[in-house]
This record gives sequence, structure tokens and C-alpha cells, in this order.
Amino acid sequence: MPSAQESEFLTEANERITRLPESVDRAAVKRVLILAYVLDEGVRVPVVGYRIGIDPLLGILPGAGDVLSGGVSLYIVVEAARLGVSDTTLLRMIANVSLDVLVGAVPVVGDLFDVVWKANTRNFELVIEELTAEA
Repeated sequence: MPSAQESEFLTEANERITRLPESVDRAAVKRVLILAYVLDEGVRVPVVGYRIGIDPLLGILPGAGDVLSGGVSLYIVVEAARLGVSDTTLLRMIANVSLDVLVGAVPVVGDLFDVVWKANTRNFELVIEELTAEA
């Protein structure tokens, strides 16, 4: 059971990585996990216990912040392509990032959307589900 400071997402994701087939590049999957965690889950908000990452914080910078976080998010898509996920999954991942950037660019509402949407966590889940299904 994770402690209050530890992310449930991170704990569960690490367990799922250990169950991947031996043929999967686990180091690459861990890189995707770490980036998704930093962008979407890295900081626990005191009192409420909700986790946010640097993605919504970058979104505070008008225009440039969302483009920057979107660019970093695309690394997860590139790494997924290298891992051999299907084109359909890659398109879903690109749609998640695009939605995150487009809605995130709207002042205030976009920042709140970034806090909830967590495109990078969603994309990690898509990758791990597909790689696990190959087993």
C-alpha cells in the first residue's frame, strides 16, 4: 500500500512494468513512466491530496507553456513508436496531446483542464496496455 506521499499511479505502474514480456525494452517504458509522472503526477497538493505535475504549471505561461509541455509530451509518443505500439494507439496518443495543448491554451479554463486531463498519464496507460496485451 503506498504511503500518503507516494503516488498510487507510480506504484501501480512499476508493478505493471515488471509483468511486461521479456522482449519489451523496460528501460524505455520506465522513461515514459518517469516523464508522465513528472508532467502529470509529480507533486501532491497538500490538504486535498490531489496530484499535479509540471504540465499545468507550464500552462500558466501564456501560449509558450502549453506548446513547450506539448513538445515534451510528444517524446512519450516517439518512445511508444520505438516500442512498437500500433498506429491506432499512436494516433490516440497524438489526439490526447493535441487536446491537452489546444484546450490548455485557453486562459484559466485550460489550466484547470490540464490538472484533470493528464494526457501523459493517459498515454502511458495506452502504451502499457498494448505492450501487456502482447504477452
